[in-house]
Amino acid sequence: HDAIARSVRFTNDGRTPLRLARAYSAAVDFPHANFELLHLSGDWAREREIVRRRLEPGMQGIESRRGASGLEHNPFIALLAPGTGEDHGDVYGFSLVYSGSFAARVEVGQYRTARVSMGINDFDFEWLLEPGQSFQAPELVMVYSAAGLDAMSRTYHGLYRSRLARGTFRDKTRPVLINNWEATYFNFDAATLKALAGAGSDLRSELSVLEYGWFGKRGGAHSTLGDWVVDKRKLPAGLADLAGRVNKLGMQFGLWFEPEMISVNSDLYRAHPDWCLHVPGHDRTEQRHQLVLDLSRKDVCAHVLEAVSAVLRSAPIAYVKWDMNRNMSEIGSSLLPPARQRETAHRYMLGLYGILDTLTSRFPNVLFESCASGGGRFDPGMLYYMPQTWTSDNSDAISRLRIQYATSLVYPLSAMGSHVSAVPNHQVGRVTPLRTRGNVAMSGNFGYELDLTKMGPEDKAEIKRQVAQYKALRGLIQFGDFHRLRSPFEGNDTAWMVVAKDRSEAFVVYVHVLAEANAPLDWLRLRGLDPAAQYVCEADGKTYGGDQLMYAGLILPAMNADFLSTAWHLRSSAR
Repeated sequence: HDAIARSVRFTNDGRTPLRLARAYSAAVDFPHANFELLHLSGDWAREREIVRRRLEPGMQGIESRRGASGLEHNPFIALLAPGTGEDHGDVYGFSLVYSGSFAARVEVGQYRTARVSMGINDFDFEWLLEPGQSFQAPELVMVYSAAGLDAMSRTYHGLYRSRLARGTFRDKTRPVLINNWEATYFNFDAATLKALAGAGSDLRSELSVLEYGWFGKRGGAHSTLGDWVVDKRKLPAGLADLAGRVNKLGMQFGLWFEPEMISVNSDLYRAHPDWCLHVPGHDRTEQRHQLVLDLSRKDVCAHVLEAVSAVLRSAPIAYVKWDMNRNMSEIGSSLLPPARQRETAHRYMLGLYGILDTLTSRFPNVLFESCASGGGRFDPGMLYYMPQTWTSDNSDAISRLRIQYATSLVYPLSAMGSHVSAVPNHQVGRVTPLRTRGNVAMSGNFGYELDLTKMGPEDKAEIKRQVAQYKALRGLIQFGDFHRLRSPFEGNDTAWMVVAKDRSEAFVVYVHVLAEANAPLDWLRLRGLDPAAQYVCEADGKTYGGDQLMYAGLILPAMNADFLSTAWHLRSSAR
């Protein structure tokens, strides 16, 4: 792969302790500063907006101080030559393989040179190195493209999909799932879940996922995080019985966890009030009525590992959604001495990575998906352990155009969880056609977050069609070469496509946001095809030359209503 990974190891070869105050992974100097800085910024439900601005004299950059890579900024930046686009211009990309607090800084000096430095954030960080000890900084993956953002993205995609990700599911196509969260929220019982699974099975879904509310006494957001035992009021026969019933429907069974958190109103907190991150004598600030477990402690990590393992051993569970819904505050550990308190946040990440390393090795046939209030920890560090991440809690198709488009700058489609949800959408209230929701969600790991038992016959027929189409295309979608064609950040429409490695087929998605009166004729130029091949479009049976599709394009159909979309599946034949 055309990438360079840089990291630093600090070793104390002296006779006295030293304090490491900063541990960046790399610093790279450029002979000039004639660049634009690109980064991905946002918040919950609007993750990874593309931000582009000229470099100016002085210091500029992004960071997270939250103990996680975070919703506000993704641990990625790029320097672009002015005017760089998808298929032209110099691009220098920097992607940090780390899931904790980070900093990426670009300093433009008095001689108009630029220095990029990136690594663990030095805010509230310090590491005591005793004689003979070492500290390893995370890797910074650097990619150069002379042909625009498209080539940079494909390098990151190939590297992260085939070399960073690991395990059983790295090279396997992912199942079509149905998730109960937006269908039931906390209000469910075994009969409700069986009905949802039955409806999913009828529509050829392959995996039924049980979200929040199955454990402890979780009737809302106020209690029992950390008590990973089945709530027998809702599931009197337990998880094994429910999973068995789902399996008999021809589907696999999946489960949601939030193992890094603890509720004050929980048996675990009452037994171990010192197990959360806290500073003695100071308030313990709750967010979402919960605190963060102190994973810098080996005893806490051992408990989390065994608690989750016990549940996974108790039933035939094929998928785990690993959530993390709040960031750190009062970052201190009751076991670390004062001289090591500023090591807590990084030791937490090492503890988490250790748990995930053991857990994924112990349960190699479980598909793990990471989540952090949606896409709040979408980074290469998590992708090493879990080959896919829930891209955003916002499943509105139009919102997802921007979120998925920007995420694709660094991360492959095989890493993105992307589902169809109900309308009006629960996050923004928008009503979009089911076909558009399906076309957008197919550009990732496909599934549904709605009550299939309440769908009418026409919608069920459309869902069955979508599931069949995705199953036929998912190998292409998850492992092909992705190309962005039109940006939702620049206009009223969005287009992207996936091309097979051998260029034998392609899948193209086009979404028009707002209808326009008497709109002019428009053509969509494709990318990445074989110019010498002939491609047959399955939708209309017509044959197009690869050169024609790339240099003239497809005629876009008239869009006479808001939020309409179309998709094309193209197969080649030798000319």
